[in-house]
Amino acid sequence: MNKSLLLLLCIVALMCPCKAQYTSGGNRSRGHVDIKGDVAVSQLVQKHIELNERVRTIPGYRIQVASLSGTASKNRAFEMKERIHTTYPGVEAYVVFDEPNFKVKVGDFRTRLEAYVFLLHIKADFPGTIIRDNIYPTQINWDDIVPETDEDI
Repeated sequence: MNKSLLLLLCIVALMCPCKAQYTSGGNRSRGHVDIKGDVAVSQLVQKHIELNERVRTIPGYRIQVASLSGTASKNRAFEMKERIHTTYPGVEAYVVFDEPNFKVKVGDFRTRLEAYVFLLHIKADFPGTIIRDNIYPTQINWDDIVPETDEDI
């Protein structure tokens, strides 16, 4: 979405006749530049800024530990989320309704490697798969999540 907005901005800027005028007011060391152009370019830049302030996610990875459907699937999904919170308090879990399934996703990992290391750590309790997802960029404290020894992996 951001790339298409930026592309549109570039196209509009190329199509708009813009003029720059340099005025020297008697003193050659100080000048003044007036840029006269279409107001639509300024409005488009402002909309781009507002969109970036609203969007708080970035592309990343999560571990999907369940995809539940049927009777009481919503309750089971939220119970699993609570179990994840109690077992791994430093990791965020999410329940997403993707009709007709309730999906339980774990973590906000910037790289696939981070997600893989955590999946190795939790696979005995919560087997899952690594998926691409939009994540919230948070600071993860790995000392709370992954043990310092490699014996568990």
